Amino acid sequence: MDSSAVASTIRMLGGIARTSQLRARGASRMQVARAAERGAIERVRTGVYAAGLLPPDVRRAAAHGGEVGCASALRQRGVWVWEPDERLHVWVGPDARVHPHDGCRCVTHRDAGGAAFGVVSISRALVQCASCLGSEVFFAAFESAWALGLLTAADRGEVRASLPARFRWLVDIARPDAGSGLESLLRLRLLRLGIQLECQVVIAGVGRVDFVLEGCIVLEVDGRLNHEGPSLRHRDLVRDAAAAAAGYETLRFDYAMVIHDWPRVERAILARLQVHRAAGVRSGIPR
Repeated sequence: MDSSAVASTIRMLGGIARTSQLRARGASRMQVARAAERGAIERVRTGVYAAGLLPPDVRRAAAHGGEVGCASALRQRGVWVWEPDERLHVWVGPDARVHPHDGCRCVTHRDAGGAAFGVVSISRALVQCASCLGSEVFFAAFESAWALGLLTAADRGEVRASLPARFRWLVDIARPDAGSGLESLLRLRLLRLGIQLECQVVIAGVGRVDFVLEGCIVLEVDGRLNHEGPSLRHRDLVRDAAAAAAGYETLRFDYAMVIHDWPRVERAILARLQVHRAAGVRSGIPR
C-alpha cells in the first residue's frame, strides 16, 4: 500500500486511526511509517495517525487518548454550556490509558463504553455533563440542545434513562422553547425556591416577556450581548411602562448578575414577592 492509499484509508475511517486499524486493512507498519515521513499522514501520538483536515479539539482528544466529550462536545454543536473554565473534556472509557501531551489541561471521563476518536453523541455528552458539571449546567444545556432541534424524543428518553436517578426530574420539567441558557438557569433556580411562574408570556400592549412570577411580577433576563445601546434601553423602558399600566412590576437582570451575583438577584425577587403577597392579603386578592 503506497502513502496516498494509507492516507485514503485513514480518511475513510473518519480522519484518524490507530496503526492496528490500518494493518487490518492491509497496511504494514513500514508503509504507515513511510507515509508519515513523507507527510501524507500526521502522527498524533504513538500508534495513532491523522489525514486531511481534523478539528483541533478532535486531534487534542485523540492525543489524550479518546473522543471529545461532555461540555466540549456540546459546545461543538452550538449548545449553551455554562463552564467558566472551558477545558477540553475527553472520554477515554473506563480502563484506557491517558497520554501526556503538550499543554494538557484535559478533563478525563471514564464512564463505561468503548471510546474511539471523534466526538461523542449528544446524548452521551449531556449525561457526562450532568455528572461532571452538575444539575444547573446540565439543565441549561439540555434545554438549549432541545431548542436547537438536536434532541429527538428517543434522544431525550435515552438521556433520562442513562442519567443518575437524582437528575431525572430535570428532564421531566425541561421545555423545548427556552429563549436562552440564561433563562433556563434562572427558571430552574426559581422553581427550586418554590416560586410559581409562567414562561414566555404574551402580555397585551407589552409583547412576550421571559417570566411572570405569581401573576404580578414580570421578570426579564438580558443576555450578555443585548441591551447595550440607548435605543434598546429606551425600548425596555417603554415595555416596562406598558407592563406597569397592565398592573405588573418589572424586574430586569443581566447575564453578569445571574451568573456572578445570584444572591443579590434572589434577595431582590423574594423581597418584591413578599411585598406583593402582603398587598394581596390586605386586599383579599390571592397571590
